[in-house]
Order: sequence, then structure tokens, then C-alpha cells
Amino acid sequence: MKRLSGMDATFLYLETPNVHMHVGGVFVFDGNGLDRSPYEAVYELIESRLHLLPPFRRRLVQVPFGLHHPLWIEDPDFQLSYHLRRAALPSPGGERELAQFSAEVMSRQLDRSKPLWETYVIEGLRDGMFAFLTKTHHSAIDGVSGAELAVNLLDLTPEVVDIPPPANEWKPDRIPSDYELVRHAISSLAKQPTSAIKALRRTLEVTLSVRERNRQPGITPPPGPFSAPKTSLNGTISPHRRVAFADVSLDDVKFIKNTFGGTVNDVVLAISSGALRSYLSAKDETPEESLVAAIPVSVRTQDEKGTLGNKISAMFASLCTTIDNPVKRYKAICEGTKSAKEQDHAVGASSLTEWAEFASPAIAGRAARLMSNMKVFDKVRPLFNINISNVPGPNFPLYSIGSRMVAMYPLGPIMDGIGLNITVMSYMGRMYFGLLACWETVPDLDSVSNYLLGSLEELKKEAEKVAGKARRSQTQAKAKVAGSKDTHSQSVA
Repeated sequence: MKRLSGMDATFLYLETPNVHMHVGGVFVFDGNGLDRSPYEAVYELIESRLHLLPPFRRRLVQVPFGLHHPLWIEDPDFQLSYHLRRAALPSPGGERELAQFSAEVMSRQLDRSKPLWETYVIEGLRDGMFAFLTKTHHSAIDGVSGAELAVNLLDLTPEVVDIPPPANEWKPDRIPSDYELVRHAISSLAKQPTSAIKALRRTLEVTLSVRERNRQPGITPPPGPFSAPKTSLNGTISPHRRVAFADVSLDDVKFIKNTFGGTVNDVVLAISSGALRSYLSAKDETPEESLVAAIPVSVRTQDEKGTLGNKISAMFASLCTTIDNPVKRYKAICEGTKSAKEQDHAVGASSLTEWAEFASPAIAGRAARLMSNMKVFDKVRPLFNINISNVPGPNFPLYSIGSRMVAMYPLGPIMDGIGLNITVMSYMGRMYFGLLACWETVPDLDSVSNYLLGSLEELKKEAEKVAGKARRSQTQAKAKVAGSKDTHSQSVA
């Protein structure tokens, strides 16, 4: 039995009938050569590795009256067959059909009376492919811990690794009584006043530090909450989802980064910025103010590597969508993210998460539902415009049940006020974009994925121009040196 951290529990409190706080991923495999159905093989694989997948057998227990954060217990009623499901697309299923099926699955909330995950083994894809679609509640994992969890279902070679059984046999927990839950909650709450005083002191110190930093000459502070412009992407969402995919060359992304400076993440933001500019322009609603992105940042320390739950913070960055020139826009984004990182470092990881420990479950949950029912974000500025997340992945092949993984598309959640999420993972020289949006808010999501490809090409062409000029300058310089040597040799002769 283990109590959820405040940050983990926050993802439960944010959830409403329209806002689903689960994260997902679509993993595509080459199934040619399999001698049995992928579902049967995956079932055996997960069954043999359940001891490496702790969240898979844990379910929630709510504390009466919402006195404290819920607890995880080892589910005494766990059944793998409920969570692992078989599906098939009309053959031959393509990327569009896979995205549509993924959207249907992501539109449904997870059942809180059971462990908070589902995995679909999807057959019927063209060219002998099959896919996994995973769905796990954000209260159990973040992007980094989710990737670490997925590694336990993957191998480095086509041969399925034989994992030894656990040293100790798994034992389910007894479901605690209401009396035990209340007593445990009161005992934990008794320690909170001291922690609250420390958090308050830390918050005041951070506020003064950031205020002093932002007043220094030459410092342009990053955008704050609710400074983002209102667009059609931002409003009250429905429970219905759309999904789209895109992938680009990692070499192209690095070429842009190496030509203009910055980071791979800056290129991802710039590609997204260009795509959103094109999308909003086509709808004749380009905002006069720049769009603002929230960028999740892992604050997991080296000692916390391999632990589950959420160890994340977030920083806000301008997407500089008011700048027409793609190169100037990119460089402005680089400057903006540099400033945002410096401020994020000044704020510190702990100060952004420790206040979550004191959230009241009863009040937080009701507040989220009330805001959703009142459609507050149809009337006010959004907290930010879009969530953009980039998780580095391996540059070597991975396998499952003997089949090589050929693509991986991550899917992040959306919420009221933010109707589009773009999440990116790299794998084997490609960057895979998973787009998830509200069905009504972004009815033409496929166009956004197409604009991502166009935005990359736009930056790549500009980078090629710069690289071409640099090569010509080097060639001319070498020619001058060679000519100078020839003249000197003639004069000596």
C-alpha cells in the first residue's frame, strides 16, 4: 500500500468526463515471420514480465470524504485478460485507419476500480504489420517513467529474452477498511503544517529571486500563465478525440540545429510553430500575439531513475508566431527557451511540485468539474495554447515477441482550454510526432500534421542556403590560397 504523491494525484483531480488524463503510445511492428497471433505472444510476454511492470497490478483506493490523496494497492482482483485486448483493422489497414482506431480508444476513460491501463494488440495492418496501442493513466507514469516501463516489454534482439521469475512471489493487498483509510489519512495530515511552512518560505524566496532576475537589464522574461492569446485551439473540450501521426528525419532536424544553433527541442518547437501559423492562417485567425507552449521538463534525479510516478515540471515558452521569417522565428525561439530554462532553474524543481501535496482531493476534483461544466475556458484566456513534449528515444532497433519495431507515436493528454497536444519521440533516425486533439476543437487535425512536414522543409531549405554559402566561401578561400602559392612559386623561379 502506497499513497500517491501530490503531483501524481493532481492528474486524478484534473480528470472530468471530458478531460481524460491518460497518456498513450502507438508502437508499430513488422509481424512477418510470426508463426502465431501477436495477441497470444504478447499475452505470454506480459504475463512473464508482470513483476517488472509494477503499475499493471496496482489499483486505486479512495480515502473517504476526500480527506487525503488516494492510495495504490496490489489489486486482489487483477485479471490480465481485462487489460490486454485484441483488435483488428479492416485489411489492409493503413496509417489513417490506425489513427482513427487510436482516437476511439483515447476517447474512453479508464475504469478507476481496476488498474489504470489498457493495451490493444492491433492486427490487420498492411504489409504484415501489427501494432500495440497502450493507454496508462498519467497518475501512474510520466513521459520518462513511461518510456522506462515500455523498455521492459522490448528486447534488443529478435530473440525473446527469458526473464527469470521474481525472487518473491507477488501477493495482493487486502483492501483496507474505511476506518483504516481515515486513520492513516489523519496521521499523514498531522505532518503537513510543518511541510506547508517550509513550502511557503521556499515559494517566497523563489518569487523574490525570479522578480529580481527579471528586472535585470537584457533579461526578457518568458511568458507567464494566462498570457497566451485566445484561438480556436483553446476552449472547453468534449470527450471525443482525434489522432494524427507524422514523422521526420532526425538528420534533417540536427542539420537545422547545427546550422543555426540551438537544440533539437528548439527545432521541434520551431516546426510546431510554423505548422500552427499555417493552420491558423488557413482559418483566417492568425493572432496578433505569439502563441505560448507549455513544455514538460523532467526533474527526475539520477537517484530517482527507474522510479515510477511523475517527476515533472513545466516551463512556458513563446512560439514566436508573430515573426514571418522562419529563420528569425527559430532564433527567437532559441533565445526564448534559453531564458525559460534559466528561470526554470532559478525557480527549482521542488518548489513547483511541493504545493501539490497540500491539494484537497474533495475541493480540487469538484473545482475541475465545476470549471468544465461552466465552460470557463470559452470565456477567458487559456493558461497556454498548446502542450509540446519531446522525449529522446533510442537510435538502435528494438524488438518485441521477435518482431522489429518500425515506428513509435506517443500521445499526450489535452484539457479544457488546450485542445491540442503534440508529443514527439525519436527512434532509429526518425522523429515520430503523435498529435491528439479534441474532435470538435480541431476538426482538421490531419492538416496540422501535413503543416509540420511543410514547416520542417521550410527551415531545411533555409539551412541549405546558409550551408551552401559557407561551402562556396570555403572553396573561394582555398582557391585564393592556392593562387597565392602559385604566384609566389613563379616569382621565386
